[in-house]
Amino acid sequence: MNSACEKSDLLVFSHLRWDFVFQRPQHLMIRHAKHRRVFYFEEPVFGMTELPKLHLRKSIEDVHIVVPYLPVDVKAEQVQEFLKELVDELIFKEEVQDFTIWYYNPMSVSYTNHLKPSVAIFDCMDELSLFKGAPQYLLEREAELIQKADLMFTGGLSLFEAKKQRHNNIHAIPSSIDYQHFHRARQGLSEPADQINIPHPRIGFYGVIDERFNTHLLEIMANIRPEFQFIIIGPLAKIDQDSLPTASNIHYLGKKEYEELPLYLSGWDCAMMPFALNESTRYISPTKTPEFLAAGKPVVSTSINDVVHPYADARLIYIADHPEHFVECIEKAMNERAYDPEWLEKVDQFLEGDSWDFTFKKMVYLESKVKEQKDLKLAPVYKDTSFSEIGIV
Repeated sequence: MNSACEKSDLLVFSHLRWDFVFQRPQHLMIRHAKHRRVFYFEEPVFGMTELPKLHLRKSIEDVHIVVPYLPVDVKAEQVQEFLKELVDELIFKEEVQDFTIWYYNPMSVSYTNHLKPSVAIFDCMDELSLFKGAPQYLLEREAELIQKADLMFTGGLSLFEAKKQRHNNIHAIPSSIDYQHFHRARQGLSEPADQINIPHPRIGFYGVIDERFNTHLLEIMANIRPEFQFIIIGPLAKIDQDSLPTASNIHYLGKKEYEELPLYLSGWDCAMMPFALNESTRYISPTKTPEFLAAGKPVVSTSINDVVHPYADARLIYIADHPEHFVECIEKAMNERAYDPEWLEKVDQFLEGDSWDFTFKKMVYLESKVKEQKDLKLAPVYKDTSFSEIGIV
């Protein structure tokens, strides 16, 4: 890691709870925490306290998890002031001096705008304004954040195309993969107890089950192919459990830890990504796409743009949007891809060189260039970077 970045602390402001689902922020921040102090600020929790306070703990990867607690009856106009004071309190108590701010949550700009980081980064992993329950002033806060940020990343190519004219130092950095972790699923791992008695063929999905998940598609598929066993893994968010389809061949196994996922994947015959095609999925770039492929599983997905391009373009996965076509593709995928060495070789060639370590190095390099230019009081110079030319491989 660049020595200039190692000397600075990292303050991360996220809309995602650290322990919710292990995804992009966790992959990146545990790597940062090997070299620098990382303070990961979650959104506030209301209640359980009469006065504003911070709760700090350390994850097993040495990331400092910071949770603001606010009184349940606090007025809306007081929330931002309380949060500002709590952030300042942490900076003082932890003797934070030289620091970078890494934003996932645009709403946090309202209580951090007074801070003077060496570098401000906006890692725009999703178009949050299109998600169900988005805060009222999210677009305004995002505009402020884009203005404030020295450096901006997007979590996918579609999002980059939508945002690229809004910042002069923006880079498409799609979420990556821990290849060896998921490759283990090809080895026939021991079955988890809650999956071992489910018959085959098994068609599986893991991820957050929210407005992006097409429950209607799942319901119809389960009805027209009762011999298919649909396994759904992940936490429920922003939708009512009663709205989920129920059938004898749909199995909701709940949230699983990241370390457990290969154990479940190993016993599937096909992976599916039945995303709804709506505003909330317009710019998503599902990390699970390369994970399913690394596990050696055939994949069928609805036509999410960042899945079609490049995965379907490379003929690695199947695309279907209607229930009848989706189940036909599942059957075709299982028949054509099962134990197909040529397809697996093509998958491995496609995924070669893609890793969270590589992604982390690219981001740190770009952060260090911004810091270097600012330290030297130089006008920023932005250009496309060939990372192989600078030894990041």
